[in-house]
Amino acid sequence: MSTKDTQELLALLENSMTIEDGNAIVTDAARLRANIYKLAEVSALESGARQGMARYLTRLAGLAMGAYPASINDLYMARGRGEVPFSFTVPAINLRVLSFDAARAVFRAALSIDAGAFIFEIARSEMGYTDQRPAEYVTNILAAAIAEGYQGPIFVQGDHFQVSAKRFSNDPETELQAVRDLIVEAIQAGFYNIDIDTSTLVDLSKTTIPEQQYLNTSLSAMFTAYIRSLEPTGITISVGGEIGEVGGHNSTVEELRGYMDGYNAELNAQAPGATGISKISIQTGTSHGGVVLPDGSIAKVNLDFDTLLRLSRVSRQEYGLGGAVQHGASTLPEDAFTHFVESEAVEVHLATNFQNMFFDLAPADLRAQMYAYLDEKSASERKPGMTDEQFYYKTRKNVIGPFKKQTWGLPAHEKAKIGIAWEAQFLKLFKFLGLPGTRPFVEQAIRHVAVNPSIKFYLGAEVAEGDVSDLAD
Repeated sequence: MSTKDTQELLALLENSMTIEDGNAIVTDAARLRANIYKLAEVSALESGARQGMARYLTRLAGLAMGAYPASINDLYMARGRGEVPFSFTVPAINLRVLSFDAARAVFRAALSIDAGAFIFEIARSEMGYTDQRPAEYVTNILAAAIAEGYQGPIFVQGDHFQVSAKRFSNDPETELQAVRDLIVEAIQAGFYNIDIDTSTLVDLSKTTIPEQQYLNTSLSAMFTAYIRSLEPTGITISVGGEIGEVGGHNSTVEELRGYMDGYNAELNAQAPGATGISKISIQTGTSHGGVVLPDGSIAKVNLDFDTLLRLSRVSRQEYGLGGAVQHGASTLPEDAFTHFVESEAVEVHLATNFQNMFFDLAPADLRAQMYAYLDEKSASERKPGMTDEQFYYKTRKNVIGPFKKQTWGLPAHEKAKIGIAWEAQFLKLFKFLGLPGTRPFVEQAIRHVAVNPSIKFYLGAEVAEGDVSDLAD
C-alpha cells in the first residue's frame, strides 16, 4: 500500500486524523465522525490493499476515539460468581444487511438508556451469503461507534463457528482446519468472543449421554485450547459451547452435565489450567428464522422457559458459567422477551427479524430486483407446495451479498427510514431484556485492553469461505 493511497484515504476523512508510529492522532473528532462512513464503504465495496488499509485505519481510529474490541468473558464470569445481578439478558445481534447503518441504530439505542451489555455477532454461514468477512464486519461496527460517539468496550462475536457434520464425515481434518483458519482470521480482526458449535456431531444413537456428547466435548475442548493459544496479551476470549442443535429436542440437565464434565476433563488433558467456556447454548423449542406459514407469517412456538431457568442455574451454580444462551429468538412474540430475564438467561441471539424489517421497508423496485434474482438463482430451493411468501422468506438472505453495492447505494432518506425503524426495535427489545443502566456493570467488569492491529493482516489476501449452506445462522 503506497503512502499516496493512504493519504487519499485520510483525505476522505477530510484530514481529521493523521497516523504517527502506527497510531491515529485525531485532529478534529467531529469531522472524523461525520466522514468515517467513507472508510466503511471502501471496506465493503472495494478490494485489495486500499480496502485493507481502510479497515486498518478504522481500527486505529476506533482506538483513538475510545471504541475498541473487547471480550465479555469477565462480565459473564462475574455473573457466574453472583457479583453481577441476573436482572438483564445480553442480546447478541446478527447484522446481515446495511450493517454499518444497523450498528449505528444499535449504538443510538444503547446510548439513550446507558446500556453497555450487548454483542454484535455473525455466524460462519452468514459470512458467506452476506459477503462479510470478519474484518469487514468489525469495520462496520467500529465505524458506526465512531459516527455515533459511542466509547468503551465493543463486543464482537463469532456466532456458530460450526463444524459441518457432512464434511466432517467425509474429511474430518480438512473441516476442522477450516474452522481453525476462521478462528485465526476472526481474532486478528477483533472478534474476542467466539461460540464454538460442534453440537452438529452429537450422536443420539449412542446409549449414554457422555457417548452421545463425546465428539462435541472433545472438539469443543480442542478449539478452546487453540483459541487460548492465539489470544492477544491481556485478553481472555469469551468462548461459548453448545449441547444441542437449535431446532432439535429440548436440552436436559443431564445433557448439560454430560457435556460440561466431558468438556472440562478434555480441556484439562489438552491444556491444563486453561480457562474454559463462559456460557452454554441450549435448545428450548425455537428454530433459526422461525417456521414460516403459507401466508408468510411466523408460526407460534412454545418455549420451555422452565428448562432455560433450570439449565442457567445449573451452569452457574455447578460450573461457574455466566448462564445458558437462547438462540433463534428474534421472531418470537415481543411478550416473550421479559421471560428471558426471568429465566436468568445470560444471552439471547437475535437476527432474522432485523433482516425481515429491511425487506419490508426497502424500496419496492429494489425488492422486486432481489426477488427476480431469487427466482433465477434459487429456483432449486422452491419445494412442491411452497407459496411465494414461503419461498422468498426462506431464500431472500441469499441476495444480501450479491446486492451489497445496491444497498450501500440506497438514497440517504431510504437508509434513514430503515435505521429509525431498527433503532425503535432495538430500543424496545433492550428494555424488555433489562439493558437500561447496564453500562456500569460492564465498566466494572471489563478492563480496557487496547490491542494494536496488525497491518500485515489487513494487507494480506482476502479469505474466501467454501460452501457453508448446511450450517446454522
